[in-house]
Amino acid sequence: MLRWTITFVVLAIIAGILGFGGIAAGAASIAKILFFLFLILFVVSLFTGKKRNI
Repeated sequence: MLRWTITFVVLAIIAGILGFGGIAAGAASIAKILFFLFLILFVVSLFTGKKRNI
């Protein structure tokens, strides 16, 4: 999922540089949604992960 976020961020940057406003805004919004989804899943996995016995 992080790979999709990075892909859409790069696509938004390239589209923004080339002047495709609608495409850049769409890719940026998708990248933002995927980033926050990845962040939430990461935090959940930290709390629900298996603990190692030391």
